[in-house]
Amino acid sequence: MLPNRPFGLTGRAFCPIGFGAWAIGGTWGEVSEADAEAAVEAALDSGADFIDTADVYGDGRSERIIARVLARRPGPRPFVATKTGRRISPHVAAGYTRETLAAHIDRSRTNLQMDCLDLVQLHCPPSAVYDRAEVFDAMADLHAAGRIAGFGVSVERIDEAMKALEISGMQSVQIIYNLFRQRPQDGFLAAAAARGVAVIARVPLASGLLTGKMRPDSAFAADDHRSFNRDGAAFDKGETFSGVPFDLALQAVDDLRPLVPAGQTMAAFALRWILMQQAVTVVIPGSKSPAQSRGNAVALTMPPLSAETMDAARAVYTRRIAPHVHHLW
Repeated sequence: MLPNRPFGLTGRAFCPIGFGAWAIGGTWGEVSEADAEAAVEAALDSGADFIDTADVYGDGRSERIIARVLARRPGPRPFVATKTGRRISPHVAAGYTRETLAAHIDRSRTNLQMDCLDLVQLHCPPSAVYDRAEVFDAMADLHAAGRIAGFGVSVERIDEAMKALEISGMQSVQIIYNLFRQRPQDGFLAAAAARGVAVIARVPLASGLLTGKMRPDSAFAADDHRSFNRDGAAFDKGETFSGVPFDLALQAVDDLRPLVPAGQTMAAFALRWILMQQAVTVVIPGSKSPAQSRGNAVALTMPPLSAETMDAARAVYTRRIAPHVHHLW
């Protein structure tokens, strides 16, 4: 079993596979309340002690589901990271005011039934926000007031991630990092480790592509972002299939299949690949069922991947994927 990893300089350490709660909130097709709660329960039963959510996931639905599950579980409470900022409309840097942030954070405190939120991340804010010192001063003041225990950011691009590392008080940076989005390992991960900033790796399975279960004729519900956001119609297209054209990604998946250790799933392999980077604090795969949650946890028991396997995975990325994504994010 992989050991817990320190969360930056906070003095906390977590199981390196957590639970990403976007799918139980919305835009991933229908997920019943019962199935959503069961998926969270199974992840926690499998060892997860870090949950990532956001105030816009189902307009608070995800946060409220998490609160219900945690309220009935005995023992130490898992760490809950949420995100704020995407409810600002229009979503522009000027909207990130002290008053708006405080109001949205108070709504999350109510949803999660927590007086003090463990971690609040600015949710992929406009790039100009990183140059607005008053935004991070406001977050520091909310921390001082006891409404949040710490703050971080969720970013789209490497340049934003590097800027975030320079901000005083920054505890964590959340970024897309997976077999199809390998650029973070080219400098950012080392820089985060040097500064003692935790790294949360999101979209680790490339919206399900890296489960190895998708086919050219795979269909998705109308309310699933994998059907309506492939070209970025609703939000950054990099959040959907990691920004890789679907057919091309399926070819890359086939190239990766021989690298999966015997007896393992491609999903577990993809998660273990991420965790080969010690600078990654926690990976947050999503889940819509207990079986998916338990399947994600299998990666915790896998031995390290060989250097040959890592080199081969990089070669697939370089040949198939990098020309389409490496320069964009």
